[in-house]
Amino acid sequence: MANPFVKAWKYLMALFNSKIDEHADPKVQIQQAIEEAQRQHQALTQQAAQVIGNQRQLEMRLNRQLADIEKLQVNVRQALTLADQATSAGDAAKATEYNNAAEAFAAQLVTAEQSVEDLKALHDQALSAAMQAKKAVEQNAMVLQQKIAERTKLLSQLEQAKMQEQVSASLRSMSEIAAPGTTPSLDEVRDKIERRYANAIGAAELAQGSVQGRMLEVEQAGVQMAGHSRLEQIRASMRGESLPAGGSTTSPGQAIPATPQSGTNPTPENPLGR
Repeated sequence: MANPFVKAWKYLMALFNSKIDEHADPKVQIQQAIEEAQRQHQALTQQAAQVIGNQRQLEMRLNRQLADIEKLQVNVRQALTLADQATSAGDAAKATEYNNAAEAFAAQLVTAEQSVEDLKALHDQALSAAMQAKKAVEQNAMVLQQKIAERTKLLSQLEQAKMQEQVSASLRSMSEIAAPGTTPSLDEVRDKIERRYANAIGAAELAQGSVQGRMLEVEQAGVQMAGHSRLEQIRASMRGESLPAGGSTTSPGQAIPATPQSGTNPTPENPLGR
């Protein structure tokens, strides 16, 4: 049975990591991913350099061994030649010495040839490993270049996403009924204006139907009657000035009273008697 404390710790760590990933800046995460890929490529390059260096070192050792084999072969031939010459000269002791030297050189030659075979096998393995390391470095370099190109693409998409979010936020704030904060919306301003206009119309209608409104109508009617009477006086004075010579004239300051017809009441109508 799993330890509940361990399970709780793992759960908290997973939750913490998810929260970090949720609130992390994508640009920073992209840069971190590229830096990690570059570190991996550098480590792979160093390992490949060591493999290739080992192959080069084995190659140099193999070349030295081959050169030693050539020298030993020359020494064996030289010792055998000298042994043959000593035998021909009848010097058996020298012939024996040269033969012994030839045998010693031959033993060294056998050991050197065996070492060369071993070095060849190791060199072949190292050469194969070096080729694989080179190929791995080349492939990883291509992957790294792709990631760098992908970083440019992702950064461009990130900027586009940010601009789209800003546009969406602006459109959403414009389409909301209630504006955030203390700033009034257009709907609120329109309702306020319509409410004031309706109140003004209602007040005007009430004023027209009240006693004060009737009194105002009476005053306006009196002013209109006075204006009409003054207009008739001016017309009468103008008619008196335009009469021919020998006719009856009326002083400009006198008004010709109008003869009331029978059956007419000269008293003006009281507007309150309606």
